Amino acid sequence: MSPAQAASPVGQTPMPDDTSGSPLARDQAADGTALLIVDMVSEWRFPGAEQLLGRVLSIAPALQALKARCRQAGIPAIYANDNHGRWRSDVRALVSEGLAAGGERTRLMQMLQPHEDDYFVLKPKQSAFFATPLDLLLSHLKVTRLIVTGVTIDQCVLATLIDARMRDYELLCPEDCLAARDQERHAHARWHLAEVLGLDMTRSENLRLPGEG
Repeated sequence: MSPAQAASPVGQTPMPDDTSGSPLARDQAADGTALLIVDMVSEWRFPGAEQLLGRVLSIAPALQALKARCRQAGIPAIYANDNHGRWRSDVRALVSEGLAAGGERTRLMQMLQPHEDDYFVLKPKQSAFFATPLDLLLSHLKVTRLIVTGVTIDQCVLATLIDARMRDYELLCPEDCLAARDQERHAHARWHLAEVLGLDMTRSENLRLPGEG
């Protein structure tokens, strides 16, 4: 096994020295599906975070349950997070900071922290595709369908979905795993996703994953 194929720390995708022999992902996604979790690894101390945090906590149990089902089904989880560290962000440090933040912030991180075999990409702008290796990673995972979750539905999630749509991914957007800062923003964004983009907003418990009856 080459160094590029060796297991890497959480959040670090090994770069291939030859894309045919050392793929970015060693396994293919079950049923061509991946779970994308947008901006959920955080200390929640940015402007407006307090308002958003309560709504994030309300979707956390559904997202936690969906991620567990995806893991059981062989569907990889990919965390896409803002580049607050100016290209020096480290997922282990972000998780540790979240766990040490206290109160609801710690509880949220305990529920949604990445596993060792999850993937993690940094994004400098709203979309998880812009100036990131996400599209390349999805190609190596043989992904054609994305289950998109996280925050916020009217900003980073929306930008990510538009970019994914332009790349011809099939999209699922479980409405109980998406949040905005307030109900009005959430409602407007949900209408746009469902009525304008025509996306599937089926609740997470109604999604049928590979291997489920």
